Amino acid sequence: MPKKKTGQRKKAEKQKLIQKKIRSGERDLGEQPCNFMMTCDQCQRDQKSRAFCYFCQSIQKLPICAACGKQKCMSKTGDCIIKHGAKFTVGMGMVGAICDFCEAFVCHGKKCLTTHACACPLKDAECLECKRGVWDHGGRIYKCSFCGNFLCEDDQFEHQASCQQLDSENYKCMSCNKLGQFTCMRCKICFCDDHVRRKGVKYDRNAKDLPCPKCQYPTSETKDYSVSARRHAFGRQGAAVYDDEDEGGYSYGYSGYGYGGQGHDDEDDDEEDDDEDDSEYDEDEDESEEEESSQ
Repeated sequence: MPKKKTGQRKKAEKQKLIQKKIRSGERDLGEQPCNFMMTCDQCQRDQKSRAFCYFCQSIQKLPICAACGKQKCMSKTGDCIIKHGAKFTVGMGMVGAICDFCEAFVCHGKKCLTTHACACPLKDAECLECKRGVWDHGGRIYKCSFCGNFLCEDDQFEHQASCQQLDSENYKCMSCNKLGQFTCMRCKICFCDDHVRRKGVKYDRNAKDLPCPKCQYPTSETKDYSVSARRHAFGRQGAAVYDDEDEGGYSYGYSGYGYGGQGHDDEDDDEEDDDEDDSEYDEDEDESEEEESSQ
């Protein structure tokens, strides 16, 4: 029976995973310093961390570095471009540049200045729905958990609610009409076990997910997600109401107008009955007058 892990061992393993993740550079978009939440000192409005306020264009008193996330430089003998000795620097004394992609300050450290522009996580950040970049709106940038595309703060919920829907009307493979076991959430296409692997391409055996043959995005099994097929539940044929009493009579929707057969509205039937009664009454009066005149 294996030994039970102590609290100290669990904490050490957790810290080991965190350090490994930091060294590899794999961090979520919400944990990146260039995508932090910031409150403006002047207008007190929440927005993404940036050099100038999106609403009032004011400079923040304590800017945050977009690469390392620090607000105060305390390194005495570090890689600072501007040497400040034993004096700590904050505010504009710590700033070295402004990133053109994420619109945030970068500190005067040599490593941050030379590496952040090439590795900025918001380099190609353009919302998939509204086609707005970082400079066009003041909110944070998000990534869809299904298709992996960038989303702005306004469209993230609406997009993710409708992202798990295929472009086809069934779950069959587009090549051989078999049942698709794998689904690319970016292309919205299903693939069978044979066509998910391209001919002449060697795949890594240790890879968890096979890449999509069309866009190289990692595919996932269809059963793992609640993927729905496209349905056409609109148009006048979707709301057809049939009448059992009339032969061949049917009407669409609730407008009261019928197409074909003898389906009519109840009000129109009442008006027609009244008109027939009036005409019969007039005919009876005319016949009685003719009989009296003949006598």
